[in-house]
Amino acid sequence: MDELKLSEGEYRLMDVIWEREPIPAARLAEICADKYGWKRPTVYTMLKRMGKKEYLLFEDKMVTSLIGKEQVNRAEGDTLLRKGYGDSLPDFIAAFLKERTLSKDDAKRIQKMIKDAMKED
Repeated sequence: MDELKLSEGEYRLMDVIWEREPIPAARLAEICADKYGWKRPTVYTMLKRMGKKEYLLFEDKMVTSLIGKEQVNRAEGDTLLRKGYGDSLPDFIAAFLKERTLSKDDAKRIQKMIKDAMKED
């Protein structure tokens, strides 16, 4: 599999799959029609394309993911960090916090994450 990068539409489709897998393709098309207004051929075209990318398995009229939501989100976060902030986590955090305030609970959770992620020298 090449770099893991989903378009907005692919992410929406995967989100439905992740919530209900394994799911019959026909049911997936119905849900996408209701939720996004997509036509059945659009969904089936996306399934075939995403199957070729090895994002999902589409066989015997059933759809199952081959990639996880956390895996996709982590890959997108890594891309944003690399492209937008020169791979600098401190720069990313500074930009993210610039217009926000943290609750004490959030700050404690983040401090614990940092402590757990620190390398021992």
